[in-house]
Amino acid sequence: MLSLKKIVTAVFLLLTFVGVAQGQPKKVIADKISGIVGDKIILYSDIRNSLADIIRQGGQVPENAECMLMEQAIISKMLMLQAQKDSLPVTDEEVEADLDNRIRTYINQFGSQEALEEVAGKTIYQIKDDARESVKEQKLAQAMQRKIVDNVRITPIEVKAYFEKIPKDSLPFYETELEIGQIVLYPKASRDLEQYIAGEMNNYKKQIETKITDFCRLAKQVSEDPGSKDRCGQYQINRTEKTWDPVFLSTAFRMKEGEISSPVKSKFGFHIIQMVQRNGDDAIVRHILRIPPVTEEEINQAKGKLDTIRSKIIAGTLGFNEAATKYSDDEAAKYTGPFITNREGSPFVTIDMLDKEMVAMLAKMKVGEFSQPTPFESEQGKKGVRIVYLKSKSEPHRMNLKDDYSKISTFALEEKKSQTLDKWIKNKLPTYYVMIDPGTAEECPQLKKFDGETKAF
Repeated sequence: MLSLKKIVTAVFLLLTFVGVAQGQPKKVIADKISGIVGDKIILYSDIRNSLADIIRQGGQVPENAECMLMEQAIISKMLMLQAQKDSLPVTDEEVEADLDNRIRTYINQFGSQEALEEVAGKTIYQIKDDARESVKEQKLAQAMQRKIVDNVRITPIEVKAYFEKIPKDSLPFYETELEIGQIVLYPKASRDLEQYIAGEMNNYKKQIETKITDFCRLAKQVSEDPGSKDRCGQYQINRTEKTWDPVFLSTAFRMKEGEISSPVKSKFGFHIIQMVQRNGDDAIVRHILRIPPVTEEEINQAKGKLDTIRSKIIAGTLGFNEAATKYSDDEAAKYTGPFITNREGSPFVTIDMLDKEMVAMLAKMKVGEFSQPTPFESEQGKKGVRIVYLKSKSEPHRMNLKDDYSKISTFALEEKKSQTLDKWIKNKLPTYYVMIDPGTAEECPQLKKFDGETKAF
């Protein structure tokens, strides 16, 4: 059976806020019913769209990804249906509040309501209408899952037993790992400087359009995007990729081939964008980026604000997490918290994941300390100020109970919750009507666990 973490992820993927994603133009594929659980159907397009979302977000995709998603979809539908049977409280007000929060998040991501509606191809009201049932199903499944596993606890004896089950030659070796939190402020350039940069960008556009110079030469000369300037400012983009700045995307996909945009402001700075080639949701674009400079005075003002925040944290009148949520300009802090995470989402990171300035700062810090407000420059060349919190630091070692009890306890608890959920699924499965498309059943051996309770059609 899949781990609890994977099932949790799947519930989100398959029953998530799909209004925006489904508004995107997609390649037409032949659809079919891949499965039925109770009176709920699972469409082949649901599985494919979930897989496409994972790929667009840069997630790792195993060879049997479709089969895993199908299995997870069945489990998700079971959880949701059982929640309905048990009359778990999920009110219309909760669903609407969730929808409103998600809409606000998307508007913030895309820069405006208009930009969101343009990318989705729907009005806000249509997006909410399309997503309402999915959000309710998601909340029901989550409520049921909490009911099943929330009371599961782990004892020190169980942690020890879990650890002792791991073959000694399979114990992972950990390099020096750190838990690091940060609160970041990006000082805003003055309005006068922003207007000056915008004027320069307009001048660049005129120079290109009047053949005084060309886009490639100018990008190499003046663009402040280190990732693209040597390639004439060129990127290959996809309209549905969430890694791109929404303002940048919406501007690019409004243009015809060869057209150059007026200056637009993103979270990185000011751009002029040229649409080079477009094929549906895929496009090749060029851009020139200029970052309005911040003055020493603006840097010092940010340092002063962070110094006040730091003093409150040290005095105990303001929690670090609370301060990050309230004040940090780091987008990740608003949603996942202030601690830097690795690719797996763990807050335990290695030195090689950090920028050189932070590594130098940490070398002078003790565990539990907060750095002084320190200027730095982001990967995108944006100047900011940050305070860094060194929560923990381990020396290189092989996993052991003394140094890694917290990690091992977490692993052991997840396994116990997975076993609890697995047992629940096994006991409840005979009470559900489940049908699986024969082709899907043949391609996915893990679906055989439903044999005896599952009918093909």
